[in-house]
Amino acid sequence: MKKFENFSEWFDEILFNADILDNRYPVKGFAVYKAWGFKIIKNIVEILERKLDETGHVPMLFPVVIPEDAFAKESEHIKGFSSEVFWITHAGDRELDKRLLLRPTSETAMYPMFALWIRSHADLPLKVYQSVAVYRYETKATRPLLRMREFLWNEAHTAHRSWEEAEKQVMEAIEIYNYVFKRLGLSYLVLRRPDFDKFAGAVYSIAFDAWNPDGRVNQIGTVHNLGENFAKAFEITYEDVNGVHRNVFQTCYGFGLSRVIAAIIAQHSDDHGLILPPDIAPIQVVIVPILYKETAGEVNAYAKEVYEVIKSSGIRVHLDETEDKTPGEKFYYWEMFGVPVRVEVGPRDQRERKVTLVRRVDLKRTVVSLEEAVTAIKSLFTEIMRILEERSNSTLKEFIVDACDQSALGEIVKLNRKIARVCWCESVECAEKIREVSGGEIRGYRVDVEEKPEKPCVICGREAKRVVYVARAY
Repeated sequence: MKKFENFSEWFDEILFNADILDNRYPVKGFAVYKAWGFKIIKNIVEILERKLDETGHVPMLFPVVIPEDAFAKESEHIKGFSSEVFWITHAGDRELDKRLLLRPTSETAMYPMFALWIRSHADLPLKVYQSVAVYRYETKATRPLLRMREFLWNEAHTAHRSWEEAEKQVMEAIEIYNYVFKRLGLSYLVLRRPDFDKFAGAVYSIAFDAWNPDGRVNQIGTVHNLGENFAKAFEITYEDVNGVHRNVFQTCYGFGLSRVIAAIIAQHSDDHGLILPPDIAPIQVVIVPILYKETAGEVNAYAKEVYEVIKSSGIRVHLDETEDKTPGEKFYYWEMFGVPVRVEVGPRDQRERKVTLVRRVDLKRTVVSLEEAVTAIKSLFTEIMRILEERSNSTLKEFIVDACDQSALGEIVKLNRKIARVCWCESVECAEKIREVSGGEIRGYRVDVEEKPEKPCVICGREAKRVVYVARAY
């Protein structure tokens, strides 16, 4: 199956064959994260949570259920999520006095508690996070990892004394996500969403849209400045240094773990299977002995010595001693699972006390002495990340095409399955026409670089105010 020719089938095959996820659970939109996939997710969570801890965030765990009256307090928020809510109405045969819902996101679970915890300026800033599952009854067709009714994410929520402090927190959140995504070798656009597409209850929203081989974009993270909107609804106030009670200003941001692993698979992997960044690979190095009857004992003993040398360096290494598979079958198996480096140990390697290193990213081979092996492997990890990042960035650039008129816009998004870069006057009418012509939607304008429109609006021909990106999305 070819990645860029039939992405959907290719993606599903990798999910199944590499033990990422099994979508055959008997409730639509729910799936089982299998061993290899969940280990990858745990490694991503570790990188993200360490960065959150370093920047003053504290971990907490809030209940999965939210009472209806708390959910209803912020009018825009309830309007934005009401059609996606899973309601709990009964306990056994008894109807509940107060309906509960499974969290679609946790603002309305957390903020009643914020109102209890925050009293004075000394309690601010408050910065908390949790890594949990959330539940949304997606009405669109579900897709494993990309659009599910139960999905995994990390969400952070913060409270501050002023708008300026909240704005600084938005910038910090963007930096945190950029750091983690760079560790994963991903490329994406950081876009401020148009007002009609912002998070329900936010003043504005910023999103990270990763490219996908089928031309759709995959939103892997979002950052929102909530202003005072939720503080007013939940009466979250603090007493300032002058004894005056003021509303807090809030931000929240979500890191889509399910979608991030989808992006890693979609951007990095190839027709052989997974390709994983070394930082998150459950096994970073696999050792495969090349055995012949007359030298099997010596080669196996040497392979174990190589294993101990690599293991002692802290690298996650596995020695494949499976007896019912040929070396070729083992190569195929571990390539499917995306192990970054394969170490081959044959009779000649044993005699010369060398090892053959094969990097998964392009299957290039090198031979080094056992004494050099750990240093060489670590150097390969760095080189693998450089290649993955360069490949991904190059593909994103190829996917973005300027559209100067409506005909080109439709051709770029609908026919060629690319991302269109267009000039827009910011009117809702033209945004709707862009959707109609392209089959995609305005994803927003870049916040990491300033792009000034040099042409009129692609739809109406009037003066353009923004350069925006148009694409189909999951």
